Amino acid sequence: MNEELYLRNPESSELGKKIIQHSIELIYKSGFESFTFKKLAEGINSTEASIYRYFENKHRLLIYIVAWYWNWLKFQISFETNNIIDPTIRLKKIIKLLASTVEDDDMTIYINESLLHQIVISEGSKVYLTKHVGEDNKHHFFKPYKELCAMIGSVILEYNPAYKYPKSLATTIIEMAHFQNYFMVHLPLLTDFGESKNETEIIAFLEDLVFSSINKV
Repeated sequence: MNEELYLRNPESSELGKKIIQHSIELIYKSGFESFTFKKLAEGINSTEASIYRYFENKHRLLIYIVAWYWNWLKFQISFETNNIIDPTIRLKKIIKLLASTVEDDDMTIYINESLLHQIVISEGSKVYLTKHVGEDNKHHFFKPYKELCAMIGSVILEYNPAYKYPKSLATTIIEMAHFQNYFMVHLPLLTDFGESKNETEIIAFLEDLVFSSINKV
């Protein structure tokens, strides 16, 4: 994790881990706008001052947990596709991982990946849709997301080396998986999956989108 995101590494202490764990639970429950360090302090029986020793503000904390998720997802994709040679199968596996419901990983006791996935879907764009995105980018806060997109883009190029837009398509797959999932649940008239609420249809849609694009060249 980028050390500039925090003032003190939250993984270095039990209090830091509680801050991460309960911030995920609170943001999932109430949304990022309603989330405050005061509410977080009350939830962990601590003080706002103790939280500010770890994070400068709540936006830095949001960037931290979203970046953590991208790193975790990148590892999941690497693990699931490591022994797959065929880029077609690898791309389909990646699309499935991006569009499927995430289950909590027992290996990370203080982070609920299932809740964090929902936060990334509904709140993730708030990480970079800010007036200070340029400054944050200079500090490499979005490096995990860029690395994930580069990983997916490289698989696209393995499938079709002549395809001109691997990074653009990679980011489209990720964002579309999130948008369609969100719309399916909350704004069903913006999707074709509102009645079924079936994520397998989102996977099928994304596969059609991706392979229709990269097969044209």
